[in-house]
Amino acid sequence: MSRLMQSLFVSAALLGSPGLLLSSNVLAAETAASNVFSQQEIEQLVAPIALYPDALLAQVLMASTYPLEVVQAARWRKANSSLKDKALEDALLKQPWDASVKSLAAFPDVLAMLNDKIDWTQKLGDAFLAQQKDVMDATQRLRAKAKAEGNLKDSKEQKVIVESTPTTVIRIEPQTEVVYVPVYNPTVVYGPWPYPSYVPYYWYPPSYAYAASAFSFTVGVMVGAALWGDCDWHHGHVNINVNHYNSFNRTTINNTNWTHNVDHRRGVEYRDKTTREQYRPQTNHREQSREAFRGKADQTRADLGTIDRADMQGQLKDLDRAELSQQLQNKAAAKPEHRDNQSNGSAKSGKKAKPVANPIAPSATHRDSAFSQPDHSQLARSARDRGASSQRSVSRPVRVSGHGK
Repeated sequence: MSRLMQSLFVSAALLGSPGLLLSSNVLAAETAASNVFSQQEIEQLVAPIALYPDALLAQVLMASTYPLEVVQAARWRKANSSLKDKALEDALLKQPWDASVKSLAAFPDVLAMLNDKIDWTQKLGDAFLAQQKDVMDATQRLRAKAKAEGNLKDSKEQKVIVESTPTTVIRIEPQTEVVYVPVYNPTVVYGPWPYPSYVPYYWYPPSYAYAASAFSFTVGVMVGAALWGDCDWHHGHVNINVNHYNSFNRTTINNTNWTHNVDHRRGVEYRDKTTREQYRPQTNHREQSREAFRGKADQTRADLGTIDRADMQGQLKDLDRAELSQQLQNKAAAKPEHRDNQSNGSAKSGKKAKPVANPIAPSATHRDSAFSQPDHSQLARSARDRGASSQRSVSRPVRVSGHGK
């Protein structure tokens, strides 16, 4: 928002002017507009891949909506660089990534570029999710510029097809089953770049030998059914070749429409509220549930407000007293019955009821312990007591006076 607009908004707020409402509407409109990618931004984002074959371009656009899985797949591919053909396809089936990400494993250089420029990859995916037709239209504008500059034409690696019905679109297809990935500098191949504030990324593979020409190719790859995406230029979206998809992923889908799978987003936040609400409807559901609960709580508090609190507390006390009295009566009635049940149970089983243990008497364990470890001082005192008692019980002769003198 411009400083002039900010000044007007603040002034209107301070003065309580009717212009406040107009200013707030303008602010809301500008905020919404800031969430939309401009034409310059979108051309900056698609410039590095706009000259890819249609099927590979569609695959990259779909995979860019899952940036975290792109990073995981790039690391996995680097660690398993020797896998190829059937072994690579079998290994990919065991990976948890979206099918669009798996298919890029056949193009390790492309996967490496998406990983190395992950901030660009995420922006590309955000633009594709929010403004898919704008992304497709920007790609066609860039292809037209490259063709006008003489940098997009038929070769042994690709076919450039211009369709004029109903609108003019430029398609790029491989000449054979071998797919070649173009390598070029976007700031050169489209002619002078018109947006100095939005200079596009460019990336060369590590093994790439820079050529004098502005446009060249990497080594061709036989990918078979790994490329199952395509571009519907006239309707402005990507679609699916179900035969290739089913062959590569060993499944049986029959829907040619591509749909973003939020589960493969892996928690990566969406850029704007509109996209977030479109692909995370459960978030709205949670908010609705909270609102419903909040409404019920408000109604309950309102109902309680009509009750006499003193009367309610008195009823609760009376209820407590009655409940306590009933509990005591139940316990008193249950005691004799409990004893009777114990006696009857013993009689029926024929077993002798166990005597009630005297808590004062030493236990068997205590006795055993004491027996095995006698108290010698106690034993000695007992022996002395018994000797004294015996000596007292022995009668002594009575001395008679006069006898024996």
